[in-house]
Amino acid sequence: MNILDEILSSLPEEPIAVRKIVIGVHWTLVCSKHAGLGSTLVNCGPHGHSHMREVGDLLNKSAQELAGWIKSDNLLEASVGIAAINSLLDVDESQLVEINAAEVLARRAAGKNLAIVGHFPFVEKIRSKTANCWVIEKRPYGDDFPEEAASQYLPQADVVAITGTSLINHSIESLLSLCKPDTVLMLLGPSTPLTPVLLNRGITYLSGSRVIDEEAAALTIQQGASFPQVKGVKVVTLSTEK
Repeated sequence: MNILDEILSSLPEEPIAVRKIVIGVHWTLVCSKHAGLGSTLVNCGPHGHSHMREVGDLLNKSAQELAGWIKSDNLLEASVGIAAINSLLDVDESQLVEINAAEVLARRAAGKNLAIVGHFPFVEKIRSKTANCWVIEKRPYGDDFPEEAASQYLPQADVVAITGTSLINHSIESLLSLCKPDTVLMLLGPSTPLTPVLLNRGITYLSGSRVIDEEAAALTIQQGASFPQVKGVKVVTLSTEK
């Protein structure tokens, strides 16, 4: 069973109503059992070429139905899907640590080869602590490498951090397959599902987010907030590290 199907099969079976959906330019919020975030991604192409299905009727669907959209090739639908998944996950708060991905990587990748899939703001702060820091990005910036370089650098890395949007664009399986068996793996970003399914797949760290005030989150997201501007959210990490 692939990762997406395994995550979907782990969700509650009893249909849960959707209370709210907010699709902002950067972030998507789905509120059902809990409130969940996902990056807002859209397919490239001419304006209006990629329509999201059943617009105006989404609140009549169960959260599980929307969660299934994670498998859609329409990235906007898949963005709703990951947010719906995150809204359904029961997370043991006692297992969470309020620490961000940058702090974890600065410690675990010190003096080692680090590969990061996705350009994150903290990259320059931790680059000097590593032996090598390779950043792989669909839209390369500065010293970033293009996505085709993943096959070259991921097998050399001691620590690999992969953006949670890899679940939305369905690249997660191929990226993980490039990593060495003993690689320290992290999935990071607010889209990241805090689920044991991913820990059981050999990922040591899930650095994601929890919405603690959905009204504040909705207000800022619908007004175009980038993640540092989203209110009502805390950054947390779930890991297998003892």
